[in-house]
Amino acid sequence: MNAARLRRFLFAVARSPAGRWLVGWLFTHMSFLLPVERLRETATLVAFWHPRPAYHWHVLLVPKRALPSLTHLAADDADFMVDLFQTVQSLVQEYGLEAAGYRLIANGGPYQDIPHLHFHLISEAGR
Repeated sequence: MNAARLRRFLFAVARSPAGRWLVGWLFTHMSFLLPVERLRETATLVAFWHPRPAYHWHVLLVPKRALPSLTHLAADDADFMVDLFQTVQSLVQEYGLEAAGYRLIANGGPYQDIPHLHFHLISEAGR
């Protein structure tokens, strides 16, 4: 199986009911196993360079709890939201993104490839 077919297959599995459960469980209980270069890690999230970046500067911020999408956030998730915005602020400052400009994106519905809430911090700034 070539890489493109394998990727399509894995995304299809991740979107299945069992796959959605597995993705949520993995981020909740096993995020330490992610083979990524962590930029930040808190009790509620992990931030890392996107493995297949669509922008010159592209970081993923992923909660360490099962949250399928933005619409599933609740008042109990306030700790995650505080961590998210503090992490974004520190990354923007550390990498000088304010001058270059940046965006924080959360995809949903058919635009969300992985059925686990995640944010993209992107910029055209140099990495």
